[in-house]
Amino acid sequence: MSHHLWHRPRTAEADGTGHATHKVSFSDSSKRDSSRPSASRTNSHTSSPRLLSPRGDKDRDRPRSQQLWSDNRAWQRVNRQSEALWQESPSLLSPSSPQPRPFLIYHDSFLNLLGPSPSLSLLISDPRAPYFHEAGVFHPATNTLFITSNQIPDTSPDAVTTSNKTIVITKIEFFSPTDFTRDKVRCPERNYMANGGSNFRDGIVLCAQGSLREPSGLIYMEAKRPHKTVTLVNNYHGRPFNSPNDVVVHSDESVWFTDPIYGYEQGFRPKPQLPQHVYRFDPSTGDIRVVADGFGRPNGICFSPNEETCYITDTDVIHGDGTKVHSRAATVYAYSVYWTDDQPYLTNRRVFAYADTGAPDGIKCDVYGNVYAGCGDGINVWNSGGMLVGKILIEGGCANFCFGRNGEMWCCGEHKLWRVKLGDETKGGLLGI
Repeated sequence: MSHHLWHRPRTAEADGTGHATHKVSFSDSSKRDSSRPSASRTNSHTSSPRLLSPRGDKDRDRPRSQQLWSDNRAWQRVNRQSEALWQESPSLLSPSSPQPRPFLIYHDSFLNLLGPSPSLSLLISDPRAPYFHEAGVFHPATNTLFITSNQIPDTSPDAVTTSNKTIVITKIEFFSPTDFTRDKVRCPERNYMANGGSNFRDGIVLCAQGSLREPSGLIYMEAKRPHKTVTLVNNYHGRPFNSPNDVVVHSDESVWFTDPIYGYEQGFRPKPQLPQHVYRFDPSTGDIRVVADGFGRPNGICFSPNEETCYITDTDVIHGDGTKVHSRAATVYAYSVYWTDDQPYLTNRRVFAYADTGAPDGIKCDVYGNVYAGCGDGINVWNSGGMLVGKILIEGGCANFCFGRNGEMWCCGEHKLWRVKLGDETKGGLLGI
């Protein structure tokens, strides 16, 4: 039996350890060419190196739940099965200390992912609106991060079809980890309530949730200004989608996406005409087909680095009107990906993990096959076997996030954008950088 289930350490919500200064600019031009992330790493599945316990042999006889405050390392063990890591701790800390404690360790393998100097810092705080909600797409060629907002009140005449709400796409161009420009993406066409996104070819693909008048579907947006958009697909053989939520691109350039009914529940989409499916769309042939069903609210989706497993989250615990039904799913499901007649399909559905706080929304894999999901308490991390190995605690939780270069992550916290620095080799499984 895993003792940490019964002796879980008390944790405090993370707090920003530093406010990065940044420039606000209305220029978003770039001189670099963009390209789709390489799929060369897709089929290379490396194992995360095992790390020996940092405790010495002298600690082996201590009781399991005995708290150790014997040194001032960056992290300290709470018991043999679970540990808490505190940043910048020049002196000894106690469990009731108000200091930030963002990294919670359930298994030693998480230490290797964190690296020698992990950190959590508040990059942007904007009380005006929840600009940092979904997508989280890092475009390596332009060193740019794209993020979609949560719903923002809109009094313009056109907004009547979206129940007087709008969604803003924010573009952040980085010159260094803390030196950047921030701007709104001004598309020639409306984004139609954009939500999740992924790298695709030279730009990004976004889930357009649609409106009472405009169809929902997938749109391709160029990464460079003026960010022209093209609709990829907006119906399933003539029947309208519900409100596509999140998307991932396979190495064969097929686009897989979830389609819950959140838009209808939030008043900006018509009554559903399709079940809450997961779809695969092939832009080269126009083929669109259902690959998974049986969800309460399908949400996040990603592939393992070797693309032999597909992970899909079900956030049925939270409905579109804000209602929470705790007896419903807050679950990550895993599927095996098999091929027949040169076509992939999903089989062997099984429960991979259940989020203990909130619901697992956005989901990603690192190059080692570990699975990360944005939950009510931050980022939860499981190994490929479904064991919870660690958490990155973020104040207010995290709906979505993405990997960057050399162990960098950006985490969306509605009014706040957080930067996480892990070990240099901890990278996104399909980003190819």
